[in-house]
Amino acid sequence: MKRTALFPGTFDPFTIGHQSLVNRGLELVDEIIIAVGINSRKQTCFTLEERMDAIRRLYRNDPRIQVLSYDILTTDFARAQNARFILRGIRTVNDFEYEKTIADVNRMISGIETFILFTEPEHTHISSSIVRELLSFGKDVSMFVPHDQP
Repeated sequence: MKRTALFPGTFDPFTIGHQSLVNRGLELVDEIIIAVGINSRKQTCFTLEERMDAIRRLYRNDPRIQVLSYDILTTDFARAQNARFILRGIRTVNDFEYEKTIADVNRMISGIETFILFTEPEHTHISSSIVRELLSFGKDVSMFVPHDQP
């Protein structure tokens, strides 16, 4: 049976930190579905199509990666895609409590396990919100996003 992990997020934008998690996650599973969440309560900088296109371009030559969008409960989407795992990353100790709580609830309601990878030290300062903030002031963010991204 294929080991598939769902990597959920808004990815506004997809950063080199996200890219690192996907690349490292592929050492643990056969396939990763990058699940771009649609959250009407969040104001995004890039449209859903722009975010998905950028990620697809980045992984266009890797058949182990799928990029899909969803607007339902993450565990329901994971089940619909036959994903047995959820991949998450944590940058700081502050992220840990939140991710642990979500992982515990997800396991209780669905049986789906979450595996968490620690962000590599050189990427701990990078977040999509910081990249958006820099973009809003017209700053160059090329060092924070994969090369195929805006």
